[in-house]
Order: sequence, then structure tokens, then C-alpha cells
Amino acid sequence: MDEVIRADLNKAEHGEALVMLLDAYARDEMGGATPLPAAVKASLAATLARRQGAHVLLAWVDGKPAGVATCFEGFSTFACRPLLNIHDMAVLPDYRGRGLGKRLLAEAERLGRELGCCKLTLEVLEGNRVAQAAYRASGFAGYELDPEVGKALFWQKALC
Repeated sequence: MDEVIRADLNKAEHGEALVMLLDAYARDEMGGATPLPAAVKASLAATLARRQGAHVLLAWVDGKPAGVATCFEGFSTFACRPLLNIHDMAVLPDYRGRGLGKRLLAEAERLGRELGCCKLTLEVLEGNRVAQAAYRASGFAGYELDPEVGKALFWQKALC
């Protein structure tokens, strides 16, 4: 049976599933092709459990973890309302094509609506056409405020 749940990271089973799924994602080409460091694996679940505004959704198939969406509450100053960012989104290769990604996105949307969010946000690699198609099918799109100034870009500056 397939199901998507809101994780309770104080439960060992949920924390272990999160770490396993994120490590598999990190090892994937679209996740950087590098395993999570041991220190991250050891503390991730407990640290997220203490973090206000962190939400983890887990997809299970026949009692086994198969997918994850890690979400964080943010805030839209233009709307003066919260938003929900889907920071990590992954389904293990053996479980792809079963609609788990769509179910994780639908649960993130339900969560966002419950929290009173004005929008969901996420980032996707330019070369990840499969994920882009899934996100488009769920109603996501890149945005621009004015075609003359172009589309929004997601940039970063590492601090550690």
C-alpha cells in the first residue's frame, strides 16, 4: 500500500527514513552525487525536529520509505503571508513512475493551505527535465514580474 504521511521526527522510524532518503538523493546526480556527511546523518532528524517551521513528508510503499519532501515555512513580504518552500523533493529510483511525487506535492499543498500560505516555492535544476515536467503538471511555473526584466533566478552564496 502507498501512503504519504507527515513525519514525526521524534519517532526513530521516521527520522531514519528521512536520513536514508536524503542520503540517497544526495548520492543521485540531481542531488550532487555526494553522500551526506556522517555528522549530518547523525544529527539531521533531531535538529529538524527542534526547528520551528520545518515539515517533513514521507512516502511509504508496502511499509518501506520511498520518497520525501522537506518543507520550510517562509514569508512573502509582498503578500504579507507565510509561504511554504519545498526544499528537498525526492523519490527513490525503484519507486518512480507510481505517482508518489505528485502525492508528495499534493500533501505539501494541503499543508501550505492549512498554514495559510499564499504560495508554494521550490527550486529545480535546469537539466532536470523529469522533475520540471512533474512540477508543471502539479501547477508550478517559473515566474517573472515583467517580461522586460526577465525571469526570476535562484542564486546562493555559501557561508560554510
